[in-house]
Amino acid sequence: MKKSTLRKTLKYIGNYKYLMLFSIILAVISVLFNLYIPVIIGYAIDCIKGFNNVDFHSMFGYLIKAGVIAIITAIITWIMNVINNRVTYHVVRDVRNDAFKKIQILPFSYLDSHSNGDILSRVVADADQFADGLLMGFTQLFTGIVTIVGTFVFMIMINYKIALLVVLFTPLSLLVANFISKRTYHMFKKQSETRAVQTSFIDEIIGNQKVVHAFVHEKEAIDRFDKINDDLEKYSLRATFFSSITNPSTRFVNNLIYAGVGLSGAFIVLAGKLTVGSLSCLLSYANQFAKPFNEISGVITELQNAFACADRLFELIEEQPQIPDKKDAIAIDRADGNIKLENVCFSYTPDKKLIQNFNLSVSPGQRVAIVGPTGCGKTTLINLLMRFYDVTSGSIKVEGTDIRDITRKSLRENYGMVLQDTWLKSGTVKDNIIMGKPDATDEEIIKAAKESHAHSFIKRLPNGYDTQIGEEGGNLSQGQKQLLCITRIMLALPPMLILDEATSSIDTRTELKVQDAFARLMKGRTSFIVAHRLSTIKDADIILVMKNGNIVEQGTHKELLDKNGFYSVLYNSQFEH
Repeated sequence: MKKSTLRKTLKYIGNYKYLMLFSIILAVISVLFNLYIPVIIGYAIDCIKGFNNVDFHSMFGYLIKAGVIAIITAIITWIMNVINNRVTYHVVRDVRNDAFKKIQILPFSYLDSHSNGDILSRVVADADQFADGLLMGFTQLFTGIVTIVGTFVFMIMINYKIALLVVLFTPLSLLVANFISKRTYHMFKKQSETRAVQTSFIDEIIGNQKVVHAFVHEKEAIDRFDKINDDLEKYSLRATFFSSITNPSTRFVNNLIYAGVGLSGAFIVLAGKLTVGSLSCLLSYANQFAKPFNEISGVITELQNAFACADRLFELIEEQPQIPDKKDAIAIDRADGNIKLENVCFSYTPDKKLIQNFNLSVSPGQRVAIVGPTGCGKTTLINLLMRFYDVTSGSIKVEGTDIRDITRKSLRENYGMVLQDTWLKSGTVKDNIIMGKPDATDEEIIKAAKESHAHSFIKRLPNGYDTQIGEEGGNLSQGQKQLLCITRIMLALPPMLILDEATSSIDTRTELKVQDAFARLMKGRTSFIVAHRLSTIKDADIILVMKNGNIVEQGTHKELLDKNGFYSVLYNSQFEH
């Protein structure tokens, strides 16, 4: 277990220090009452002095007293457990909240390099494992420690020799537990990491079942899953094996101690230096003294798993966030659409250059089409314009201001973006449309839907605009999802537009209508259009032809065809049979 992980956990627990202090006080009271019960039972046993010589009156008084204390102890323990549960799940809630907040500000480079399943596993499965271990720690650790100290004091008061015998040999169980726990942390961490790989793979396969079936990839998927599952079984079995032998090992040591107390105590009773009631009390204490060691050893094992999971959570929480907005960053209200790229260089990895010395000047209201073969940097340029990634060198300016000096929120509010990959959240159709303009009226929503030609299919849904759709759009077709995404933009009416294959999933007839709507929408707005179907961007004011991260040609459709260059080759290739 890493000390840093424990320190971070204690920092979260520190937010509830008063509840924890109250829990510790209740634990002390509960343990003291529990330890007092054997004393009373011992007194009750000593009331049996011989054949026909029993003080029933005193014995029943002691038994009633023990019963009342037991009931009070049970109530105190219940309250303590309620507090421990509250603290545990508040701590895990706080950790989860911090993890989710960090996801919102992580750089896209992190999200692009880590699978969704791995991140999901950390926030969900690892947090659950962390909660289970933490709850066991709170429930048994404090009471265990107080029980050990209290029992030792009570045993000293009865017979210090037997107390020393117990104290001398009991730590052997801790040594055994410590030896085993050191070997379990690594295995529990491997188990957690493999579980994340499994979650990621399941998420990947379920999300792409059609592709799996289409390419008859079922056997390969099953084989891959079996391999991951076998690895998880291997790490889980090893971790469980070592953790499961902790308790039997410590119990064996404790049973030897118990037998030693019984044997030595019997000789002391025969010598007349100890009553039978006191011996029964000592035997009870010997058992109670050993029990927390068993519980603590189990807690230590469980905490190894919990802290291994917590470690992965804290790794996510402590990831470097995206470069924050500058303190003096300005917020632009509504941009005119004046954009300038000067000597822009960018690459996802230092050893693989992508965009080099890219220069572009766009006037307000211009329509800029970006074309080129796959991997030439079209989508990368969009990522840079939206500041999903920062340029390696050079600058991108909006209204003469470097976008690094503009708040991300205000920059992105000035863009309307429709991508080839649609995204819809769980909620109503209306909820998905108003994401860019939450205060829109029903009339505005319907008008935008009519302009995007989504209104007709929305009205056919069971509850129209109030129809609930699930994650990723539920049963809507890909074309319908894309129409909803277009409707968002039609409603928000931002001053600048980015259309990245925005009509790729729409049928030709509807596409022509949507293109007309886009033409009206783009009028007076600076627009960037990424298109593979070159016939859709003939009317663009500027066509940028990209190749290997550079602009190799630029001009209008007619000018580029007349040049008979790379654009001409791309355009004519779409009409070759």
